[in-house]
Amino acid sequence: MSTTAPNASSAPRGHDPLATLGSLPGVPDAVDSVRKAVDAVYGHRVMRRRSNEVTSEAALRAARGSAALSGADWALEEVRRRSDFGAAADALTVGAALRLTAEAGQLLSIWRQSPVRVLARLHLVAAGGAGAGAGAGAGAGDGVAGETVGRPRLAGEPVVETPGPDSPKPLIEAPLPAADEVAGRLNGLSELVIAGSSAPALVTAAVVHGELLALRPFGSYNGLVARAAERIVLIGSGLDPKSICPSEVGHAELGRAAYVAAFDGYLSGTPDGMAAWITHCGRAVELGVRESTAVCEALQRGAA
Repeated sequence: MSTTAPNASSAPRGHDPLATLGSLPGVPDAVDSVRKAVDAVYGHRVMRRRSNEVTSEAALRAARGSAALSGADWALEEVRRRSDFGAAADALTVGAALRLTAEAGQLLSIWRQSPVRVLARLHLVAAGGAGAGAGAGAGAGDGVAGETVGRPRLAGEPVVETPGPDSPKPLIEAPLPAADEVAGRLNGLSELVIAGSSAPALVTAAVVHGELLALRPFGSYNGLVARAAERIVLIGSGLDPKSICPSEVGHAELGRAAYVAAFDGYLSGTPDGMAAWITHCGRAVELGVRESTAVCEALQRGAA
């Protein structure tokens, strides 16, 4: 983990390292702003009657946003109408993002007990589909070797973020940690999640997201998995229990360059860099709230 996002295995008993991040300059204001925005959309009158429709639409838009960050920037209506997610890299990415948004809400209870198990499941879903088995054929048809699916990478195994013959340049190009470092840091992250924290949900979600981007623990689809994990934290924490505040929409709207710049702050491990990443994630949630507020307004007018 970054230098100021402490490793749980080395933290003294009773120490809450995530709470320390919650007190960084600018972070409390971001947390308050996110909470007010989320409370406002949950108070919308449409949510009393049609929250399931808002949740479904938020999932679709979240998938589109996450795929766009990974280089598959399809129009929303294209994502909505397509049922074929074949061999092209962009189609594989959109299909993976859609599967992940559908799966995330099903893993909340497991996340609290075994985050690493959930991450493995997310990668399996992204790379092989929701029904894929963990055998040699798990990744059949998507360009991902079946034996590498659903587990952290081993020494010498490559990372190809988006499989396919026309795979785009990866968004995150920071040096890859070695496999043994990945294993240790995943265990540390898991211990932090299981131990719980008094830190606001935004802080925990941002750290989970940032750490997974830094580690890129799987052979493919690490960005999609990291953003799905952020979604799980936001839902499971109670901040967004109905999953109607798609931070992926906000990350995409803020843009790939801003995403990378903010992530560089996480990688720096400095207080200012960590605060910049957390507040960036906060802005993304607020933009996701704005998107779902617009959906509520459209439903109220009968336009959606």
